[in-house]
Amino acid sequence: MSFRNVNPAKVATIKHINNLITCLVNIRDETGEFLMPLADGRIIDTKGWEDWEWTHGVGLYGLLKFHEITGDQRALDIALKWFKDRFEIGTTKNVNTMSPLLTAAYLHEKGVADYFVHLDSWAEWVMYDMPRTEEGGLQHITYLTDNYQQLWDDTLMMSVLPLAKIGLVLNRPHYVEEAKRQFILHIKYLQDLQTGLWFHETTLLPGWTFDGRHHFGKVRWGRGNCWVTVAIPDFIELLGLPETDGVRKFLTTSLVAQIDALVKYQDTQTGLWHTLIDDPSSYLEASATAGFAYGISKALRLRLIPREEHYVDTARKAMKGVLANISEEGELKQTSFGTPVFHDAEQYKEIPLTTMPYGQSLALLALTEHLKTFI
Repeated sequence: MSFRNVNPAKVATIKHINNLITCLVNIRDETGEFLMPLADGRIIDTKGWEDWEWTHGVGLYGLLKFHEITGDQRALDIALKWFKDRFEIGTTKNVNTMSPLLTAAYLHEKGVADYFVHLDSWAEWVMYDMPRTEEGGLQHITYLTDNYQQLWDDTLMMSVLPLAKIGLVLNRPHYVEEAKRQFILHIKYLQDLQTGLWFHETTLLPGWTFDGRHHFGKVRWGRGNCWVTVAIPDFIELLGLPETDGVRKFLTTSLVAQIDALVKYQDTQTGLWHTLIDDPSSYLEASATAGFAYGISKALRLRLIPREEHYVDTARKAMKGVLANISEEGELKQTSFGTPVFHDAEQYKEIPLTTMPYGQSLALLALTEHLKTFI
């Protein structure tokens, strides 16, 4: 059977997405350099698909979005199998391991699985047992460290979005109100008033600590910033906040300030952003670009930013930059490895480039949104 009215751009994009998924679930750590040994003897695989970390949460969310707009059964089956295998084993609760519960809440809502006991347990932990900073911020506790009194921007993506969705699914409005407060609090302390970009240092060096009340290196790191560009449009859409809503207006002004800065700093030749956004001597990086492509495109679709030429061009160039860095095997190239503790900007420039699950996941999200916004 042949079809004359076929959209070649859509066909090509879906092919890229399927290749990204194949690569995502088949990435292996062949050398052991990506393993995370814990003090209790456990070893967390930060690269493979068979573990439980924030990387898997973002990947699951991308699979969900792809399934929602295409009905792709493979994407749904991969997600359901991941949850079946992981929930049977369990893991330690922290900011990052909360991430998969966002997709779990959607799947529970759809009725394709019953995750009530898990949604209830994890959300109650975030609400009442997760360590807090001054002013009640969610302290960015991870497998390796408690990060005492520290706020990180990726907490919004990894823990606050899941909390909000679970609040809606389980009809617990106090979860939703707490999620709103967390967004406002993180904007208060992490967004740079001068540039509109966000402070977020490395994996272990945060944007703000109440212990001394200061930002650390004031480094405007690309992938750290992209979580905000992803999370704010998703949060507004998730809650269905109307244009007149005060929280929506506040979040939107924050997002616009960041996107305006991103427009300014985008590399005009490649469509990518530098790993240090405002430092052109740092290398161009694709995983952060994928997050920016997703968030800016979604902001356009939701009319959080006007459909003006400079915004549309930025989103399109970013998507092209992502596509240009996807190999035939579905690997997102030009992706920086996870960042250890760094105390100055120069060390960011030395982080090696390697295929990582978060790159795959962010590219999956970006191309899925591309199908909605531009194709």
